[in-house]
Amino acid sequence: MPLTRGRIVGHDQRRLVFIFLMLNGEQPVQCHISDAAMDELLGIKGSPPAARQDLFLEHRDAIERIASEVFDASDGLPGSVVRIFTKHVI
Repeated sequence: MPLTRGRIVGHDQRRLVFIFLMLNGEQPVQCHISDAAMDELLGIKGSPPAARQDLFLEHRDAIERIASEVFDASDGLPGSVVRIFTKHVI
């Protein structure tokens, strides 16, 4: 079952990931896309952390589709985090 849109948390500069939530029914699922994966998906290199939210919003549909696919391919255990790496976007 595909995940549905949740809310944006934001960029974590320490982990170099953009964090957002999606919903599995009514259950929130935390999702992370690495900076490298986002750059690969968008065909850019080294975008600044301050630009991450705008980039996410511009490509939100594609990123959320990938998150849903990664979730569906996993065990989908409650409390697990969906992590999108470059291998998921190549």
